[in-house]
Amino acid sequence: MGNLTFAIIKPDAVRNNNIGQILTMITEAGFKIKAMKMTRMSLDSAKGFYEVHKERGFYQELVEFMSSGPCVPLMLEKENAVADFRTLIGATDPAEAAEGTVRKRYATSKGENAVHGSDSDENALIEIAHFFSRDERLNNYPL
Repeated sequence: MGNLTFAIIKPDAVRNNNIGQILTMITEAGFKIKAMKMTRMSLDSAKGFYEVHKERGFYQELVEFMSSGPCVPLMLEKENAVADFRTLIGATDPAEAAEGTVRKRYATSKGENAVHGSDSDENALIEIAHFFSRDERLNNYPL
């Protein structure tokens, strides 16, 4: 169990002006923000980031959605970070997400589900490196 995870506040949540509320939920759950920025993923960046899903039917739609507008990538720190963040955000489908989770409150559909969260410690490090240089990580947090 690592103490870092990666998250993205997705374009739908940015468009719906939910950045502040989501950040509040994250910090109130005990996560420390170690890196954060607002950016817009290019098609190539989104394709690379979601390459693990390339063979799935939703891949192209996901890539187009994630490059459709600004998003907010985050590097978060907390003991048991990956598992705790996955619990905080809830199920991919907001209809199945537990009450009080980010997706239950802010997602509009399974495809536009407000946030991304790493699914493993290994992927968290890969995803952090995709978005943040060493200089962008608070105190040059090593990976």
